[in-house]
Amino acid sequence: MNNNYIFVTGGLGYIGSHLCIELLEKGHKVVTLDNLSNSKITTLEKIKKISGKKVEFFQGDIRDEVLLENIFNNFQISGVIHLAGLKAVNESIDKPTEYFDVNVSGSINLLKVMQKHKCKVLIFSSSATVYKSSESLLDEESELGPVNPYGQTKLIIEQAMSSICKSSRKSFISLRYFNPVGAHSSGLIGEDPKGIPNNLMPYISQVARGMRKNLKVFGNDYETPDGTGIRDYIHVSDLVKGHLRALDFAYENSGYFVFNLGTGKGYSVLEVAKTYEKCSGQKVPIIISQRREGDIALSIANPSKANVVLKWTAKKGLEDMCRDSWKWEKRISDSQS
Repeated sequence: MNNNYIFVTGGLGYIGSHLCIELLEKGHKVVTLDNLSNSKITTLEKIKKISGKKVEFFQGDIRDEVLLENIFNNFQISGVIHLAGLKAVNESIDKPTEYFDVNVSGSINLLKVMQKHKCKVLIFSSSATVYKSSESLLDEESELGPVNPYGQTKLIIEQAMSSICKSSRKSFISLRYFNPVGAHSSGLIGEDPKGIPNNLMPYISQVARGMRKNLKVFGNDYETPDGTGIRDYIHVSDLVKGHLRALDFAYENSGYFVFNLGTGKGYSVLEVAKTYEKCSGQKVPIIISQRREGDIALSIANPSKANVVLKWTAKKGLEDMCRDSWKWEKRISDSQS
């Protein structure tokens, strides 16, 4: 298995870069595709510096079938980890057509090329946004019903994967993420979004280092203890370890499988901001704004299936997430000063 390549789409992005490092450190060879729309080419050198190994890189889009064919023709690919796609909930509401084109059409294109080249292992980065309910704990059997286009695209891809596995002997796994945060312990890579961050932690980070004046909290009238939305945050290093356990499982089992990747513990927006202040020693001024369309009050994973079946458990807590995020953010600040 390790003599072949793992193909990572979106491999220079936030999660993808951490994943490439983990794969290389575990002895896998990696080829990746990224269009650099929300990532930087300099990440390649950082991956090499941390892991001591090289990633084979192609710049391009998963909707480019000719490019995908070229990659599969030139590398013996034993498995695919599919991370590429658009990923902002609020942006998907403004640009639904673009989200369906990139996420759904791109994924179908990838599945077609995999079928042609008889590649039977796929790990897909899905999302907790596929769920409808705001139960205290969401497990893999909870009711599905995304309330925004981003979540809808993820569910459509999941359904396509499930249908394909019913008609052919493959091993496809959907990993439903619950809010990845934090950064690599080296401080060399982390979440560095272009433009205004769509996610909470990088926005807080930028406020803490004075790049932005305050944190805008969207709604403080939810039915939660402090009125702000509660989410299950998971350290990115724990998340990528879940991918490797899923990959091992996929090589040993056939069929379609779904796993939540989360900690099983939720934190409110205000709790995250206060913890970040504690870990960074910086103030995070807050202003309250109206709720955003498509947001829900509560989303917490029940990760017990992944704990038992994949033998994977998230190890790091909120302070670890904030501390590593600040270490990364400080490095960005120092390099720009």
